[in-house]
Amino acid sequence: MELYLKSLREFKSGERGYSTIFIIIQSCLGSIAAMYILINGTSIFQMLQLFMVTIICMIFNASILAQLRSKLVFNLFFISLIVSTLVLVINSI
Repeated sequence: MELYLKSLREFKSGERGYSTIFIIIQSCLGSIAAMYILINGTSIFQMLQLFMVTIICMIFNASILAQLRSKLVFNLFFISLIVSTLVLVINSI
């Protein structure tokens, strides 16, 4: 929890710069996850995964554009990373 709070304070101090970096990281990871989903086919299960990754990434991007609270943006970034990583792992096995 201490690492989280320290990271959140650091994010708040340089929010504009970190937001730019976070968008790049999250977009790259989300697009890689989407590519692996589509490599495995276009069944309902894959389309639901693609929908989930796309929506989570869009919510994060919209939170930055809407200039929502720093803590919410920070948490959404990690949620999008976790979802994209899990979907990537599921589809790369």
